[in-house]
Amino acid sequence: MSTLQIGLAIIGGLVLAGVVAYNAWVTNKSAPRTARERHGDPSDEMAGDETLPYTPADLAEHEIQRIDPVLGDMPGAPSPPDPAEVAAAAAAVSLNPLMSQPPEKRPGLDALIDVIAPLMLEHEVSGDALLAALPGTRRVGSKPFAVEGQSETTGEWESPRLGQRYRALQAGVQLANRSGPLNDIEFSEFVVKAQAFADAVGASPDFPDMRAEVARARELDAFASGHDAQLGFTLRARRAAWSPGYVAQHASHLGFVAGALPGRMVLSGSHSGQAPILSLAFDPQAAMAEDPEQTALREIALSLEVTHVPRSEQPFVRMRQAAMALAEAMDGVVTDDAGQPLSVEALDQIGADLESLYDALDSRDLSAGSAQARRLFS
Repeated sequence: MSTLQIGLAIIGGLVLAGVVAYNAWVTNKSAPRTARERHGDPSDEMAGDETLPYTPADLAEHEIQRIDPVLGDMPGAPSPPDPAEVAAAAAAVSLNPLMSQPPEKRPGLDALIDVIAPLMLEHEVSGDALLAALPGTRRVGSKPFAVEGQSETTGEWESPRLGQRYRALQAGVQLANRSGPLNDIEFSEFVVKAQAFADAVGASPDFPDMRAEVARARELDAFASGHDAQLGFTLRARRAAWSPGYVAQHASHLGFVAGALPGRMVLSGSHSGQAPILSLAFDPQAAMAEDPEQTALREIALSLEVTHVPRSEQPFVRMRQAAMALAEAMDGVVTDDAGQPLSVEALDQIGADLESLYDALDSRDLSAGSAQARRLFS
């Protein structure tokens, strides 16, 4: 073999090796980023993770300079758990963190957002009899229907309970919700349902004027329609896609926990039974894939039910901080639903608008996060 042939063979081999190496590099770059296995102290893990350009201390310092307060200083932010407490909790509750929260007590009837009809009794009646007489469905059209009794012991209005006795009753239907205001047909259905219940327990109902209540429902619905707010940010990958585990790993560092549905995580409030402050969602099919780490996500969504979260939780500040922290850690960009990047000025304007919204809700005794607001805006 001549020197020329040997030289050409070497060059051909080098070119082939270069093509193989390039293809491997392209494949590696296009593969979704996956979560790394973790061992030991979480702070040490974050400090050694090459996918994070900062340590927890760096993040805290950075966010203090940008927005105050920071996530770690707010109520509900995660703190390092005690190993003994974690072991005890794991034996007592389900793997889903939301399952460990006690059920939220159902809010009672309120004259602010409900039509209420007193049901006069000639003699006291047992809770067992009331429960047996309740209608099969607790709705009137698209509105919740409820019956309450006044407890003999506490004097408070409550849903009928076994073993209790009541001397006063009331029935009610909600004036408005996101389905619209109570209309004439729904009011008539409420009268029929409440009358049937009253007949079954020996009570005499006293219904308010239909025209006045329907007008009140329309006015309340007009206010609610003008003050309902649901915010959403979209976080889009700049280059490499993400796996569900990669997203969950970074979100958990900010306090998010697994939600009840696949592809959903929530940031819990500071009080038990409170609605989640924020929700993070991605493709549920990716979360349920046989090998989720091989599925690629190009975007995730952060959402806030403004009327469901108390103002004191500073939900928009935390939403903004979480979006920026995730974008920096995962090499993403924060956009609106149309894909347009959100500037600092646009975020500041949203924050100012929300403060005006909170003031309007407070002036109507429908403060964000209150039981009345959560019922009205649902």
